Amino acid sequence: MLLDETFWENKYKTNSTGWDLGQVSPPLKAYIDQLTNKDLKILVPGGGNSYEAAYLFNNGFKNAFVVDLSQVPLQNLQKRVPDFPSEQLIHGNFFDLEMTFDLILEQTFFCAINPELRPKYVLKMTNLLHENAKLAGLLFDAKLNDDRPPFGGSKEEYLSYFKPHFKIRTMSNSYNSIDSRKGQELFFIAQKESS
Repeated sequence: MLLDETFWENKYKTNSTGWDLGQVSPPLKAYIDQLTNKDLKILVPGGGNSYEAAYLFNNGFKNAFVVDLSQVPLQNLQKRVPDFPSEQLIHGNFFDLEMTFDLILEQTFFCAINPELRPKYVLKMTNLLHENAKLAGLLFDAKLNDDRPPFGGSKEEYLSYFKPHFKIRTMSNSYNSIDSRKGQELFFIAQKESS
């Protein structure tokens, strides 16, 4: 299955977006709410309709960026938050991004890419983060699908990817997931090691 721009555009155009919560994810909202530095440069990769980016922006984090293969959700975000800077809505491939960030928020992106790309994802994250910067968010702690997104996984699998490149601050069951995902999400914070 080719998970390219056409694939994702069709998902949005046909409203086949079962992963879309229609709101900021409660665990990420709680994490954002404890951030004190509003100047952080933050990326939401594969952000989709990106309620997280909207929440960041509406709460004073003016340096929030979204990258997505599909133009549709970026346009949706721009309609919902007209003041969101269009230059911070990047229509493109995450793996082609050439910027650096203080924080990257993971919300359904890791489970949407082809599982073969997971090692490449981790390496790309190390390139996109400043030294001691953090990658934080949610990963599915469930088997899920083999033939289409979302692709699941386990804590052990994720640690095998992240541990060689990051200091794992936490990776544990999310206590504040929405009801439909309770017991199926891991909240994690991984800090890039200084070289």
